[in-house]
Order: sequence, then structure tokens, then C-alpha cells
Amino acid sequence: MTTASTDTATGTTAEGDILAVAREQVLERGEGLSETQVLEVLQLPAERLTEALALAHEVRMRWCGPDVEVEGIVSLKTGGCPEDCHFCSQSGLFDSPVRAAWLDKDRLVEAAKQTAKTGATEFCIVAAVRGPDEKLMEQIRVGVAAIRAEVDINVACSLGMLTQDQVDRLAAMGVHRYNHNLETARSHFPEVVTTHTWEERWETLQMVRAAGMEVCCGGIVGMGETLAQRAEFAVQLASLEPDEVPMNFLIPNPGTPFAHLDVPQGPDALMTIAAFRLAMPKTVLRFAGGRELTLGDLGAEQGMLGGINAIIVGNYLTNLGRPAEQDLEMLETLKMPIKALNDTL
Repeated sequence: MTTASTDTATGTTAEGDILAVAREQVLERGEGLSETQVLEVLQLPAERLTEALALAHEVRMRWCGPDVEVEGIVSLKTGGCPEDCHFCSQSGLFDSPVRAAWLDKDRLVEAAKQTAKTGATEFCIVAAVRGPDEKLMEQIRVGVAAIRAEVDINVACSLGMLTQDQVDRLAAMGVHRYNHNLETARSHFPEVVTTHTWEERWETLQMVRAAGMEVCCGGIVGMGETLAQRAEFAVQLASLEPDEVPMNFLIPNPGTPFAHLDVPQGPDALMTIAAFRLAMPKTVLRFAGGRELTLGDLGAEQGMLGGINAIIVGNYLTNLGRPAEQDLEMLETLKMPIKALNDTL
């Protein structure tokens, strides 16, 4: 791939200003930026952040529309995971305060009901595992059936790496969307996880797509990656053509190998949001974990006006989020309608 020299003080390349290029390529034609172009956006000076966010918002409105998809998540199995994802307090290999716990079917259904009351169209069941064993698959079968019988909401799952048989069974259960994050760029992944590979995650995602389930795949910003690796990650996600990309920002959880890392800075996080939107103009881009710590209330509004078109409401797996009502009030203030269930089918 040929690259153009960039004046990092202005964001101008030999091919022209990167945001002007993006306006014609992404906004007008709907073609996502290349890796080199994403990096140019990430390297823009701070004084051009507002301009980048405004363009990303235009792209979102042009190719995705004004609706915001709301989702809630719940942990069916918390803690005790055998993998060593360095950001995760649920790993059984680290000295973190999280301990293994399970959620029963009745509480799972109740959580889905409470999620649906917020206007959410998606409810994701998450388990801290390398991949599901037979016991977990049976719990998922029972839980999904119970939720679908009582709650008008799409059910998604995040259960780690899957076999082809497990993919087929989840699809047959009626699981609408499967989440399995690549977490970071392929080149940076060995610095984040050593107990499995980036390629193993990729293989699960390919099977999910082939089985007809929607693909949810994102990652975490601020795990020691370079801007070049962040650009690499954006285009790797784009090549997967996911239906949804969750945008998480590192929470340096105590007891994890990444506890010493700094919380990503707000302007850096916002420029990343804009760059990812310009890389994936037609994808659901969802605010997820860490946004409260990194962006706060004002930054969250800037993100919603800078390319984000979906949001997780309530708490995350082991970290507290904002009250759902606060996020719903924000959407009302911004005059962003919540996507209806029949628009997600």
C-alpha cells in the first residue's frame, strides 16, 4: 500500500486535506477510509477535533439515520475465566476482587424485562469463559427460550470462542446477534492476551456470520496500542463487515496486568470515535464500557454527535455505568429517537 506524506500540524497530505478527502469518499460515496487514511485522522491536531466529529456525525446521519439502538447486558456467569486477557478482572489468573458467580433463569428473565422497559431492542447474555461447555449451552437454551416467551426483545449472546456445532445450536435457538470482540489490532493482540490467538477469535466470527446471526465485534481503546495499531484495528474490523462495533475505553481494573495504564483521555477517545465512523460509515457504532470514566457527561454527548449511533444502558459486567434514565434523558435532549424493535429485525 502506498502512503502519502502527512503534515501532522494540519492534517494535510499530498492528496489533500484528509477531512476533505473523507467528505467526498465517505460522506458522498459511503466508502470507508483505508488504514493510512484512518491514521491521518487519528493524527489530526486537537484543534480539528470538532471538525472531525461534525463530519463523522454527518456520515452517521447520512448512512445510518438518526435512530439510536439501545442495549442492555447481563452476566450469566461472572469471574473464574481461564483466559489471561490483561484488561479483564474476570480472569481467574489474576488477583482481582471479582469472584465466580452464576445467574439463574428467573433473574435472567427479570433482567431482560427491566432492559426492555428502557426501550432497548437488544439484550445480551454474557459469560466469562473461554468457550461454552455443555452445561452452559443448556443454560443458554433454557434462558433464551424463557426470555423469548416472556419479553419482546432481541436476544444476543457473548460466550467466547465457539465450535461449529455450538454456532449452529445458538442460531437454532433464535439468538439474534453474537458478540465476540477482537479487542485490538492483530499486531498488538499478543501484548493483550497470551492464552489464545486473534485468529481463533476471527474464526468464531466467520462461523457466526455464515450461520446467519448478526456479528457484534469491537474492542478496547487505550491498551498501550499505537495510533498506527488503532488504525490497523479499525480497518480489520471494517473488513469483517460487522453489524455492530462496541467502542470500549480501558478501565484499569485493580489486580489486572493493565491496572497501571492511564485512563484514555477524552479528546483522544473522541478522535478515535470519529476515525472509526469514517472507517465504517454504515455500521452500528455503540458506546460501551469505560465511556463514563474517559468522557464524562459532556464527552458522551460529543460522542453521540460524533458518529455514535448505539448505546449500552445501565451497568456493565463488573463495572458500574450511568443510570439508564440518564442516558435516555441525554438522547431526548439531543432529539435522537430510540430505534424500534421492528426496525432491527
